[in-house]
Amino acid sequence: MSVVVCLRPKDDFLNVGITPPESLSIGYMSPTDNDLAQHLAAARALVIPAVGPKLPVELFDESHVELIQVTGAGIDRLDADAMKAKGIAVANVPGGSSAAIAEYAVSSALALLRRTFWADGELRKGLYVEARRRMVSEHLSGLEGLTVGVVGLGVIGLTVAQSFHGMGSRIVYHDPAPQAAVNQFDAVALPLDELLESSDIVTLHVPLLPSTESMIGQRELGLMKAGAILINAARGGIVDEAALVQCLASGHLGGAAVDVFSSEPPLADNPLFSMSAEASRRVLLTPHIAGVTRQSWAFLFRSAWENVERVLMRGEPPANQVL
Repeated sequence: MSVVVCLRPKDDFLNVGITPPESLSIGYMSPTDNDLAQHLAAARALVIPAVGPKLPVELFDESHVELIQVTGAGIDRLDADAMKAKGIAVANVPGGSSAAIAEYAVSSALALLRRTFWADGELRKGLYVEARRRMVSEHLSGLEGLTVGVVGLGVIGLTVAQSFHGMGSRIVYHDPAPQAAVNQFDAVALPLDELLESSDIVTLHVPLLPSTESMIGQRELGLMKAGAILINAARGGIVDEAALVQCLASGHLGGAAVDVFSSEPPLADNPLFSMSAEASRRVLLTPHIAGVTRQSWAFLFRSAWENVERVLMRGEPPANQVL
């Protein structure tokens, strides 16, 4: 049996230049393998992606796992109370995808503000003159001078805020315990309702917790400025998808970038797939990819394996233990 069970393919690591530690006996498995629980009973560590279905608590009934290492920041695949009760340490890699998510947020906001995808569609229909005339007449905005509301100012949210600030945006934020570095660019703390009312762009960077589930619903979307843009590169359960579609269809929101969904893969009846053609062209849908670049994965994977070695080979406590 393997000392470490890893729930992602070995090629994920090799393809970005990271070789898993040869000093460890590692078994690469799928969450759906019938003998996964048997392997976990003999393993000392489990390595998992941050994204995927929740792992059944029963997998750990006979387990002697000491450490669950997440190759990302989110830990919502795990039952926190059960892990604590079983005495299994859980560690993540915070901030490894911050730069990638900031790139996604800024590029998505610009594409929606400047109607890049709409213009592409018009030109493919032979409507060059009409499209240019309309875009010029609408005085489409860039980021300079806009107010960007960052909901969740942890490591990722701070990087996103810095990126927008670098493009000339004013930053407001909502977070009970923001990163101290926020003071470097005159960001203003606001209650959530005030942030929604005052922001031209709202970008979400909070974990999925009972307190954040459905935190952006019909009421909150209705508070947003007419024509504002919503970016969700956090977790799907934070936004009421049906309410988002209604606000887009009514024209109240100017656009949305949605990288995460209430269930992943999203179900065929997800309301985001049944919008009108007009509303659809103001929405950017991506498959939970905002934080995934070659550079971000290399950092995440290297950090995760170093932490596993730290615990199993050197007997040290895990870095970035979150449970």
